[in-house]
Amino acid sequence: MGAVRSDPVRGVLIDIDGVLTVSWKPLPGTVEALRAIRAAGLGVALVTNTTSRTRASIARTLAGAGFPVDADDILTAPAVTAAHLAEHHPGARCALLNSGDVREDLAGVQLVDDDGEDAGPVDVVVVGGAGPEFGYAELDRAFGHLQRGARLVAMHRNLYWRTEDGLRLDSGAFVAGLEAAARVEAEVTGKPSPAFFAAALGHLGVRADQALMVGDDVESDVLAAQRAGITGVLVRTGKFLPETLEAAGGTPDRVVDSFADVPGLLDTP
Repeated sequence: MGAVRSDPVRGVLIDIDGVLTVSWKPLPGTVEALRAIRAAGLGVALVTNTTSRTRASIARTLAGAGFPVDADDILTAPAVTAAHLAEHHPGARCALLNSGDVREDLAGVQLVDDDGEDAGPVDVVVVGGAGPEFGYAELDRAFGHLQRGARLVAMHRNLYWRTEDGLRLDSGAFVAGLEAAARVEAEVTGKPSPAFFAAALGHLGVRADQALMVGDDVESDVLAAQRAGITGVLVRTGKFLPETLEAAGGTPDRVVDSFADVPGLLDTP
């Protein structure tokens, strides 16, 4: 297969979970493929809705597996959420519902412990990734804040993700439930938010028509990137399901078996 487009690609946006790794273990050929992209002199941004780890933690794990990355290469939904809150809800008291500690990536956000009657008012409910913390009591508490006028900010709408043990339910299902019950609409900050892709392009210093997005989620990764003017490449790994592709609201620019095929698309050495 030839190059993706006539204009040269200067930057590659890459989802992590399901594209480079599954359960943080490298998929076959992905380390070598990323090294080839780096060797070709292309800019790389790892763009992830992962909310269970900080940028620094993700970088350490990936580097330990052989990927040529550091924390500056990674753009997470929590980091973009922090910027969104600073711009749109400055000084807000935020209740965080998330599986994993990502406070380091939420610098400047006023997080409150809303467990208890004396916790004080909450201005924004921030929902990250799902996990054991998403019990009835926690979700009902968030529902109460929303009924009292708090805004709902969701780091993403992912319904599920893939682990080495199979698909796992993610927070998108709970976000939809909170929206319906409280009659509110979530402000989404991670993929597929246009602001997320704009932040990634700004991070690399490239235009949309100079960038490529590689993901395993046809809607949130690929078609959302294409709506932003970025070439979209869907991989048949991770959460990819043939029936999801068939039911998608559009057609990816390219579909490949795995990230190991991406250097061939780019005519890299």
